[in-house]
Amino acid sequence: MSPPEPPAIFQEPWQAQAFALTLHLHDSGAFSWPEWTVALSEAIALGAARGEATDGSGYYDHWLTALELLAQSRGLADSAALAQRKADWARAYRETPHGQPVELQAAAS
Repeated sequence: MSPPEPPAIFQEPWQAQAFALTLHLHDSGAFSWPEWTVALSEAIALGAARGEATDGSGYYDHWLTALELLAQSRGLADSAALAQRKADWARAYRETPHGQPVELQAAAS
């Protein structure tokens, strides 16, 4: 009998991309690990204050929130640009036929 498969670290491709972007920004000097730890802790606390589950199911949502907040505070992205990009992706996945990969270009059609 084979041992059970370990759980996947990333459940969705965007989670791996957010993780990789965080590593890249840190390696580029955009923020230190202690700054990252504070930002992620704050994002988790904000989620808990909103009544979100604290069972780890929203971990990468909090990760993304922390990344967005750090990017804004460091002048790497502004809130309007982030909001527009989110809207573009939301439109793209709504307009993408089921089973097809979501591509941002779908937002322009």
